[in-house]
Amino acid sequence: MESKIRKTFKFVVIGGGIAGVTCVEQLSYSLPSADVALITAGSHIKAVTNYKQVAKVLEEFDVEEQPTSVLEEKFPNLTVIHSPVKTLLAQSHLVETADGHIYGYEMLCICSGARPKLLTHDKPYVLGIRDTDSAQEFQKQLTKARRIVVVGNGGIALELVYEVEGCEVIWAVKDNAIGNTFFDAGAAKFLVPSLGADKPERAAPCKRSRYTTEAQTFTAGLIVKTIFFFSRRPLTCTIASPDRHTRGRGPGHTEPGSALGPDWHRGLVLKGAEQASRRVSVEYQCEVETIFTSEEMLNSQLETYTLDTGKWPVYVKLTNGKTFGCDFVVSATGVTPNTEPFLHGNNFTLAEDGGLRVDDHMVTSEPDVYAAGDVCTAGWEHSELWQQMRLWTQARQMGWHAGRCMAARVLSEAIELDFCFELFSHITKFFNYKVVLLGKFNAQGLGSDYELLLRYTKDQEYVKVVLQKGRMVGAVLIGETDLEETFENLILNKMDLTEYGEDLLNPNVDIEDYFD
Repeated sequence: MESKIRKTFKFVVIGGGIAGVTCVEQLSYSLPSADVALITAGSHIKAVTNYKQVAKVLEEFDVEEQPTSVLEEKFPNLTVIHSPVKTLLAQSHLVETADGHIYGYEMLCICSGARPKLLTHDKPYVLGIRDTDSAQEFQKQLTKARRIVVVGNGGIALELVYEVEGCEVIWAVKDNAIGNTFFDAGAAKFLVPSLGADKPERAAPCKRSRYTTEAQTFTAGLIVKTIFFFSRRPLTCTIASPDRHTRGRGPGHTEPGSALGPDWHRGLVLKGAEQASRRVSVEYQCEVETIFTSEEMLNSQLETYTLDTGKWPVYVKLTNGKTFGCDFVVSATGVTPNTEPFLHGNNFTLAEDGGLRVDDHMVTSEPDVYAAGDVCTAGWEHSELWQQMRLWTQARQMGWHAGRCMAARVLSEAIELDFCFELFSHITKFFNYKVVLLGKFNAQGLGSDYELLLRYTKDQEYVKVVLQKGRMVGAVLIGETDLEETFENLILNKMDLTEYGEDLLNPNVDIEDYFD
């Protein structure tokens, strides 16, 4: 084996997604003379662009797909190897790629991302969306489609059902509200009308000239104060009947490329075969029971619950008893850490969710092997206001921290867990609204010992604050609220807000100056 080693590198990073590329960049900036290799299956990488530090922890950026040559030109010390990984020999510090080459390393960082949890691997007409190839395949199939069934309630499903036009969408979610990963039922109710309306050009929300009414309820020790703010000018909204960010990939693709970034649909024309603009029907609290091909459907003697009697390539029977015919099914039911190429013959410690367990220096249980992004699970004692979610922001943060830790080890420098892991923060966009999530935004792990303050302005903004013992511990901001930096400061400073009461969300109080 030793004689077959093509080259030994100081650092080898596996994966061309956000975590892997960020790790490579950090290593190259810290140690520009060190040999760094990036092993990636695809010819393109995901690069963070337009980075903006919104507040101390909160950050905003775009993800741009670029050819690997851009990265090599930027960092002369970098070698990009275009091949999937076949085997990792951790004890020997060797990586074998699918093209038969073997590479040695002194330190390795696994950033292989996650694999889609497809509904089924043995049925045609089931698509997943994870990388650029699968997104383009979805676009191609959609041009011929009259109806699709989307299964899942995460980020990719939320984006997809809003962006698709010219095709009926049946959206099956297992929860009693959309976006359960990110939102409570109140936020979901705020967003649902967008599914039944044309995509508008949103104006900045009116922050003044409003009046308030207050309702207060008490349940199991939980206090919820809801403050409704209404603009004095008339508002209209089309409500979609409730009965009307997964990254997956279709069968036959065993080596997925790097995961899609935020706004993955930008540049794609997601239009079906019909002239109508958008038709979305949501089926709540149900999952897929069975998927039939048209031939299997004929033999099953099931009656379809459809809007016409046409023949469909595939049928989906849901656990609510309804069966829908469609042109294809989009499986958006989550991901699982992509550890498969690395476990055989090695002694990695896995977390309960299947990820490679890492400590606060992103080190796995194997010597000199680090991991970052979706493939790993944070095994250190978490801050009380941080939780791991497999999102683009955390992939960037973990990749950056892993690169820092690897470089610091070479330089014999002490390093502590980065401050970004003190507070969960995420900025994204759903249904054309800006969405900011901070801390325990859904009161995760707080039991019933918390209080909620809500501000709801129809069609414009939804603000939720989570308070515990008078201190802000989480927030959800939907719309152009301009409150994210102020709320982040209030959470981090652990300020007692009891005396301010409802003025925290009063639009007639300039809260930014209030706490300046």
